[in-house]
Amino acid sequence: MKKILLYSVAIIFLSVIKAHAQFGDILNHVKDKAKEKVEQGIDKTMDNATSGKKKDGTKNSNNANNNNGNSNSNNTAADNSNQVPTIISYKNYDFVPGDTVIFQSNLADEEVGEIPSQFTLSHGQMDIQVEDGENVIHIPSGPGATLTPRMSTTTYMPDQFTIEFDFKNEKFGLCHLMVDFGHRTYYSGGEGITPGMTFDNTSVTWTLGDVSYPDELQKILDKPMQWHHIAIAINKTVGKIYVDQFRVANVNNLTGKPNNVTIDVNGYENSYIKNVRIAAGGINIYKKITTLTKIVTHGILFDVDKATLKPQSMGTINEIYNVLKRDPSLKFEIDGHTDNTGNAAQNLTLSQQRADAVKTELVSLGIDASRLTTKGFGDTKPMDTNDTPEGKANNRRVEFVKI
Repeated sequence: MKKILLYSVAIIFLSVIKAHAQFGDILNHVKDKAKEKVEQGIDKTMDNATSGKKKDGTKNSNNANNNNGNSNSNNTAADNSNQVPTIISYKNYDFVPGDTVIFQSNLADEEVGEIPSQFTLSHGQMDIQVEDGENVIHIPSGPGATLTPRMSTTTYMPDQFTIEFDFKNEKFGLCHLMVDFGHRTYYSGGEGITPGMTFDNTSVTWTLGDVSYPDELQKILDKPMQWHHIAIAINKTVGKIYVDQFRVANVNNLTGKPNNVTIDVNGYENSYIKNVRIAAGGINIYKKITTLTKIVTHGILFDVDKATLKPQSMGTINEIYNVLKRDPSLKFEIDGHTDNTGNAAQNLTLSQQRADAVKTELVSLGIDASRLTTKGFGDTKPMDTNDTPEGKANNRRVEFVKI
């Protein structure tokens, strides 16, 4: 009986050893597979980091698949660690848009897959696609696109104007983007036309040659699939270019006259554009407040149907702050105005909330709250038609009335 028991124990012991060995083999196999996956991930990340255009102008073969130009592809998701702009990051912003909007893109009602009706396509391909939950202009890899706002005339630009739009590239921050004021003849605007500009990830090329971006901006532009805000201000011979919260170029040697605004994107990869706005004129807020009883601003922007300030609003808010600091006796009523989209009662509430938001920001900068009052008017006091995107943009405004 003892022999049988010992024999049984021996069999069980040997079985355990065998199972343990098999488990060890499995465990080692799993470890090897995990290591293989990690190494593959590192290789893929290195490929993505070094992908781009070769010196001869062609794309590297290790570029991620662009899914045949489909804007919904997310092949760079692993590198898409978004750096969302904030009010704080724009604290030193000094761009102030023109005082009359002459073109405002409105893509919300456009059909996906169709050419945006507000733009003329003179080269390449573009269509409307949904990106980040909203309609945007998609420029596919391959042909690229040259587009210009569809206006009643091809020479609609004044001597003083501003341009703003948001741009995103699936692999590089601003590579392969150009803005012109007539037509492109290789870094020139053509005879008698204001010269255009060329953007890349490290510099912008304009009338002074290549102007390098600050190091902080270059780090931001290394990230793929992130929106970047472009702002351009021109007053005859003087011009400024802003990328996100940074002023990247400032020149005073411009020649010629601008005819129109043309955006050209080379098709090395998918790119996206939204929020195109062209405004005539410019605001010298201090000069206006010394001669007028109120200042009408279109540079204080909010999220759609919300009272949340967009970071780009800090350019105008900083100017108002400087005026208030310069003249301690000055007091303002901050008036909020909307267009007629939506319910009138809701617009009235929204305009009050937006006026309050502007006051809150000025107080946070150091202005005494007793110098500021607020009032919302909703859509009851339009200054333009509500029948066009440009008219609606002019009606969406914040006014500062001296009291």
